[in-house]
Amino acid sequence: MSEERKKLSIRLHVYDTEIPVAVYPEEEELYRRAAKLITSTVTYYTARAQGRKSAIDILYMSLIEIALKFVKEEERNDVQPFHDILAKLTSEIEEALGETKN
Repeated sequence: MSEERKKLSIRLHVYDTEIPVAVYPEEEELYRRAAKLITSTVTYYTARAQGRKSAIDILYMSLIEIALKFVKEEERNDVQPFHDILAKLTSEIEEALGETKN
């Protein structure tokens, strides 16, 4: 029988709110860094748009910026084109080796 992984109960400060979350110990620092990123992004947009935009609009603007960073990073780490090139090269090498054997 496998041992169940234990989660920690922590409180994250996200902008002006404390949020209780249960996290695996090895992910705690990642959650805390994520909370800091959210807080800094919302603070940035609040300072520039408060009074002109609603709180929900500021949150949406923050979400868009964070999501954009995520999407850019995801694109930057896309390795599928390399797999495609390697598969093509492997095929060409195998064909060339097959021709030399004949």
